Amino acid sequence: MTRLKILLVGYGKMGHLVEEVVRQRGHEIAGIIDVGTPAFVPADVAIDFSTAAALRANFNEYVQRRLPVVIGTTGWRADADRFMTRAADAKLGVVAAPNFSIGVNLFEMIVAEAARLMAGREEYEAFIHERHHSTKLDAPSGTALLLRDAMLGAGYTRAIDESHVRAGRIPGVHEIGFDSASDTIELTHTARDRTGFASGAVLAAEWLHGRTGWYTMADVLKNRG
Repeated sequence: MTRLKILLVGYGKMGHLVEEVVRQRGHEIAGIIDVGTPAFVPADVAIDFSTAAALRANFNEYVQRRLPVVIGTTGWRADADRFMTRAADAKLGVVAAPNFSIGVNLFEMIVAEAARLMAGREEYEAFIHERHHSTKLDAPSGTALLLRDAMLGAGYTRAIDESHVRAGRIPGVHEIGFDSASDTIELTHTARDRTGFASGAVLAAEWLHGRTGWYTMADVLKNRG
């Protein structure tokens, strides 16, 4: 495995966990960018867990430097088309995902298959309910939107009721349900801690090195070669 110089952008709870995993995997921390430390330094890949507002400024740096980036920040869906166009023009490598947990990405595939099976069963109504810690800024979560899009992409065209909770220290719970007059079917993913998110982000950075194009975590898991 190539030893990488990884730039950490955003140094909150996720940034600290990513730093631990980067060192455990034998890579080098090229630098850390956070509030008050805005200077970019040379690196092989950046991992961005900042904020949506910061990402809008940071993305200019990634494009200008052609610095491949793993984006774990959420709340920037309105900017997605613009970012993708700029990345394509610059031949920039990007892995962007609302959730880098391997379990969550496998859960997405399971949810898509359930939605495909339920698409023709009009007696069932669908819902998405998610719960996170009180400091999470975006609601619904990026993962909830990812799951909704997976259901729609699988051919589920009826209404999907969505709800969310922000309280305490809940790491993250996503429930997908299909309810009828006779029964309820529920699928649940529960995150016990944030370590899985950090491990997935570093895995994505390793995979992205040397590639150009715009990818998701599903691309990373399906194309490990």
